[in-house]
Parts: sequence; C-alpha cells; structure tokens
Amino acid sequence: MKKTSVLIPVILILIGFQRCHNNHNASSTKNSADSAIYPSDTIPVFRKQIKKDPVAEYRIRTDNPLNDWYFSVRMFETPKTFYYLLKMEFEEIRGEDTIKLPNFGIEPKPVIRKGKDKYSCIIGFIDRNNQFREYKMVYVNDGMHLKLVALNHYSVVVSEDEKEK
Repeated sequence: MKKTSVLIPVILILIGFQRCHNNHNASSTKNSADSAIYPSDTIPVFRKQIKKDPVAEYRIRTDNPLNDWYFSVRMFETPKTFYYLLKMEFEEIRGEDTIKLPNFGIEPKPVIRKGKDKYSCIIGFIDRNNQFREYKMVYVNDGMHLKLVALNHYSVVVSEDEKEK
C-alpha cells in the first residue's frame, strides 16, 4: 500500500509537468504564427494613388467598312489594390465588370494579350516568377454577344514551412 500512495503523487506531478510543458509550446507556436508575415500580407489593401489611364489594353479595329468601330478591352485601377475595372467594347456593344487578381505578395501586374480568335483576348497577370498566367478571356460570340469567361482560378496557400520563417 505504501508504494501505491507514493506512486500516485509522483504520477500526478509528472502529468502536471507534461501539461505545463505542452501549454508553453502551444503558446510559443501560437505567438510565432500570429507574428509571422505571410507574402500575401505585404501589399496594402488600398492604393494610395489611382491611375486614370488604363493599366492594360487590347484594341483591334473591326471589319465594318462604314464605321470606325473596335473590339477593345481595357483594365483600370480601382481603390482596392487587387481589383480592376474591366471595360469591354465590340462595335456598339459595351460592358463592364470588376476583376480581382490573386495576391501573391507582389504588386499586381495585369496584362491583356491577343486571343486565338480575331475578336478575343486573354486577361492575365505576371506572377512572382515573371510568367504570364492566363486568368479570363473576353470574346465575341455569334458576332453580336460580348462574353467574359474564366479560364483559370488561382488561390494563395501558405505552407507550414512558409509559416515557420
């Protein structure tokens, strides 16, 4: 009986020590995670200055011989850093939309390139590795409908290795 009575307090002390040690590790991990700087947090949410001119543009004259008409797509900055106003036009058809580029921890670099069809273009951006990433496509359907479709979806994920840095 004496062995049991001595053994129980020792076990309780060891359990208490282990819990205390785990709580200390959990709080230090939490604090380092809370103070970590993620690449997507390095760019301000709002722009200090908004450019009036388009930051990206694609424009081609249509085949209409009587009018000075164009297929054009222009991107304009908005107050929010990763949001852009998209103005589209085909002859007398006009449309607008807002596009959000992903936040990779660098200033966004929107780009508009020629598409595979005559009246189409690819909206994208330059990534961290200086590569063009296709994002959306604007095109004319049936010669009378202006369409905007998503080509790819992007998201930013921070790995456990990135969190520990």
